[in-house]
Amino acid sequence: MSVQSQAAQPHGDAAGPGRGRARSRTPQDELVHRMAACGPGPERRALREAVVRAFLPVARRLARRYGSPADSREDLYQVACLGLVKAVDGFDPARGHDFLSYAVPTIDGELKRHLRDHTWHVHVPRRIQEKHRRVRAAQEELRRAGRADGGTTRELRQLTGLDEREIELALLADQARNPVSVDELRGPERSVSLADTIGADDPALDRVTDRVALGSLVTTLPERERRVMHLYFADGLTQRQVAERVGVSQMHISRLLSRACGTLRRHLQTD
Repeated sequence: MSVQSQAAQPHGDAAGPGRGRARSRTPQDELVHRMAACGPGPERRALREAVVRAFLPVARRLARRYGSPADSREDLYQVACLGLVKAVDGFDPARGHDFLSYAVPTIDGELKRHLRDHTWHVHVPRRIQEKHRRVRAAQEELRRAGRADGGTTRELRQLTGLDEREIELALLADQARNPVSVDELRGPERSVSLADTIGADDPALDRVTDRVALGSLVTTLPERERRVMHLYFADGLTQRQVAERVGVSQMHISRLLSRACGTLRRHLQTD
């Protein structure tokens, strides 16, 4: 008989005055009550450890309900164990409740807080997180039934009660929990990492502001200087070719270029 089914049996209070309390409790419940009645000291510490060990299967089952990836199941189990320890330390039998009715919500709360605070690398709305957990649990159930692929969308709809769009969002949200490493090898031959496909900073970006400012300043130059600069810098002509186009000497083109560049440089340095 499992811990949970045993704990569901009535306690002595509910069994009536004709029955002893010890006979109506499971061995696990008896440990809890003995620990609660024991004062501080080595005996209580030993009983506390025995209670935690007795209910570890409950913690593991609760952790498995969330259908986490295989590489993080042990982390969830550790969180569930922490919740179990908190339940053992916080349980008060004087309230008249059995231990599992207190321990299960305590452990479940620890698991939900952990999933909410530590397993999402980008912000995902809580409603999507809840749907994601339902879909993951359904996939885990299907895998245990022999469906290695986690089932089809139709099967997931039947198990979760979610519509197709909600399932798509839940599966997409899984990427927020398991981002791809930049060192992962990709491509047909698995020879190129994701980092190799990410573009680097473009050095030209550092000159964008200067180019924009320069474009507005060029319009303030005299028309001849603007034409000379366009022929020389934009069209790529030599000073001799520019001089032939404009109808002046090459020396004069050189002076026009020097004057125009000097004017632009002064304005850029002062603005």
